[in-house]
Amino acid sequence: MKVSKEFKIGVVVVCAIAAFIWGINFLKGSNLFTHKYFLYAVYPKIDGLIPANPVLVSGYKIGQVTDISLIKGPNAVNKVLVKFLLTENVDIPKGSIARSVSADLLGQKAVEIIFSKNPEFVKNGDTLVAETESGFKEALDKRIAPIQAKAENLISSMDSVIMVVNSILNKKTRDNLDKSFEGIHKAISSLEQTAYKLDDLIGSEKAKISSMLTHMNAITANLDKNGEKINNIISNISNLSDSLAKAQLKDAIVDADKSLKELNTLLSGINKGQGTLGKMAKNDSLYNNLNKSSADLDRFLKDLRLNPERYIHFSVFGRKKKPSTE
Repeated sequence: MKVSKEFKIGVVVVCAIAAFIWGINFLKGSNLFTHKYFLYAVYPKIDGLIPANPVLVSGYKIGQVTDISLIKGPNAVNKVLVKFLLTENVDIPKGSIARSVSADLLGQKAVEIIFSKNPEFVKNGDTLVAETESGFKEALDKRIAPIQAKAENLISSMDSVIMVVNSILNKKTRDNLDKSFEGIHKAISSLEQTAYKLDDLIGSEKAKISSMLTHMNAITANLDKNGEKINNIISNISNLSDSLAKAQLKDAIVDADKSLKELNTLLSGINKGQGTLGKMAKNDSLYNNLNKSSADLDRFLKDLRLNPERYIHFSVFGRKKKPSTE
């Protein structure tokens, strides 16, 4: 039996078309020769979920999203129906959750099936419980929100501080600060001039300073050399202080205090004219009598010098000399 050329071309074309269709579905993640059934979930929002996104169980792909459509009707406003194609023979309990999650850091979405504890399993065409996970943007917003609030409070505080600083640093205050800085600059200049003068003084008096240091070194050397003598002196002073401490200074001080009291009593009596010394100090008659006696004694001595014969009687030639009329 001879096969015509047209038949061969037709078979090749059909096989090519079938291979093309199978390849397209394979690239989409759908295998035409495996067991498959459909499940559904209704989401309030899909957040980037698109057809061909994988359906996962514990990270293992069991299917993919095949269709996404908006539910129409007054009771289902803003609801999205998502259709899943399951290509693996997996028993999914009823009431399981189809959670929309982020598959990677780039934001690609996937559907994670979280099994429930229901002993019954879903069938083809059943609906799972829909749930959405916070996306990267929402998580980032939640983390940034406290930081943003703190930053806003900080900026508000900085504004308050700037207002206070502006109110404090008015024109008068700024002028005072300028004057203060000018005074500080003058003080620093004065210190620099003083330092220069001090350097000049040290340079000119370098020889004297060196001589003083030499003398100080000599004194230090002498002290070091006579250290034993100094220690002996300090020891003698210590012994003297110990001896003084052991001496009966208290009794001596008591006796001296008693003597001072008696002396004060004696002086008080003299000031009051009591006793012989008191009468001599207070009575003028004794002074007058002593003065008069001194004058009489002076006249007596003078007369004795001029007229000794009045008081001493002797004669050499047996005649008397007339007394002087002086």
